[in-house]
Amino acid sequence: MKTRRIGDVEVSAIGLGGMPMSIEGRPDRERSLRTIHAALDAGATFIDTADAYHLHADETGHNEELIAEALRTWGGDASTVLVATKGGHLRPGDGSWTVHGRPDYLKEAAKASLRRLGGDAIGLFQFHRPDPDVPYAESVGALRDLLDEGVIRMAGISNADQDQIREAQEVLGGRLVSVQNQFSPAFRSSEPELRLTEELGIAFLPWSPLGGITNAAELGDRFEPFADIASARGISPQVVALAWHLAQAPNVIPIPGSSRPETIRDSLTAVDVELTPEELERLNAA
Repeated sequence: MKTRRIGDVEVSAIGLGGMPMSIEGRPDRERSLRTIHAALDAGATFIDTADAYHLHADETGHNEELIAEALRTWGGDASTVLVATKGGHLRPGDGSWTVHGRPDYLKEAAKASLRRLGGDAIGLFQFHRPDPDVPYAESVGALRDLLDEGVIRMAGISNADQDQIREAQEVLGGRLVSVQNQFSPAFRSSEPELRLTEELGIAFLPWSPLGGITNAAELGDRFEPFADIASARGISPQVVALAWHLAQAPNVIPIPGSSRPETIRDSLTAVDVELTPEELERLNAA
């Protein structure tokens, strides 16, 4: 498994996004555990979750508990796996997503996540989404305090623009290690943030990295190059999309969500796909 870095930790170049295993349309627990184990067996050492990855109002932390159980029951060395979680989003149970960025809440949310995940500290804790009712520096200040208290080992932010990235880096005293934004073949508006993270030397974690890429039959005209290259190479369009992500910059670590063992195994094969300059030019222009 090829690796990249988040802060001072070396992780698999592609991680596993846990959200599909806990929200609407989620599979049964046994299949979710098999999916996580399949990712770990294939060499994934980075898993992304959040306390808000759940369906019903009374099951905050559903996905965190699922991942903790998978790591406990896996036959490998779980200490080699970096688990990243997030706080600042809420799911009241009616299908909506709300935000809560007050410092006291974020600190308590992180401590609750730590209890669910286990261990001495959360490997990477990320502020999930800006709260328009709370100054951004105050929200990020909670992460600074959590770092200083040893509740979390590393701090990141999610769904942030360039100004917020710079502000977070300042508030954290240069200790920001990652930015997780939506980025995919179909959604490229976060490219300025990607380039800024590359400049700053921090990890960029695209969420929903497949961006509607499902299979060749469902690709629109815009994604024809992904289907063509996939067909020519005998691989899936998803693998081509993830290889495209990896080719964007050395700090990019995509985290495809999965709820089936076979899909995450397929996704992880993208680490070994080297796109040619001609292929990359076609995909970038799509």
